[in-house]
Amino acid sequence: MFRGIYETTIDAKGRTSLPAKFREILVDVHGDDRFVITNSAPVDLGGGAFSSGLLIFPYAKWVEFEEHFRSSRGLSSAQRNSIMRTIISPAVECCADKLGRLLIPPHLRKGAALERDILFIGVMDKIEVWSQAEREKVRIQDLKNFPSDSETVAELGL
Repeated sequence: MFRGIYETTIDAKGRTSLPAKFREILVDVHGDDRFVITNSAPVDLGGGAFSSGLLIFPYAKWVEFEEHFRSSRGLSSAQRNSIMRTIISPAVECCADKLGRLLIPPHLRKGAALERDILFIGVMDKIEVWSQAEREKVRIQDLKNFPSDSETVAELGL
């Protein structure tokens, strides 16, 4: 399981370092140093504004996602096309070099507004990548969306 928030930077060419802890989990838990990086689902910030980061899936989890998506029902044709164009089509298979460095392609950097200060955030079976500025906007929206019913929160064990 990926957990934690790691602050780092990305250079103008899109080079950054995947946190060592996350690299260890990829190999030790998932048995593969390969991963897939793609856009995350857009987060509605209200007032017509949206924010988006990136997602990193262990390679096997990405394959599971694609298989599940192929067989899923309940989405309209427009929703399926939107997911394909937003998340599946831009996906890139990667692996970090021996020093943990990776290159995030320009089309993904641009969509996630990654310019300098970024965050790697462990979210159970995947990793989110955010610009610090965009993540702060999403964090504020998350506080608004957080369940206010104490029973609901207690059911989760919090």
